[in-house]
Amino acid sequence: MTKFRDFLLLALYCGFIFWLSHQPSLPAPMWFEHQDKLYHAGAYFILAFFTWRLLTHFISTPRHLAVVSLLFCSIYGISDEWYQSFVDGRSSDVLDWLADTLGAAIALFILYQFTSRSRFR
Repeated sequence: MTKFRDFLLLALYCGFIFWLSHQPSLPAPMWFEHQDKLYHAGAYFILAFFTWRLLTHFISTPRHLAVVSLLFCSIYGISDEWYQSFVDGRSSDVLDWLADTLGAAIALFILYQFTSRSRFR
């Protein structure tokens, strides 16, 4: 049951990112230049957590888990940017993809550190 729950959470969150990408614009106040990169990093930080949760059912080595999770998040980020290039009012940006990947990498680094330390206690 937990595999299904974790799969469903990941699928719903991926769908939420897709839905956001389909919007012509997102209403967010602009406080500083390039703040959208923080939104991207934050969204993919969360995506990495859901990805990690699901993949723990299939991969037991934390290092492999982190690498596969990062690959998934990064590829999803690339596909999301590609999709946005077809949405009126949106554009595709390599820096957005880098922010996506960086946000995921930060989350996975934290999860990896937490998992590695708790295993050796």
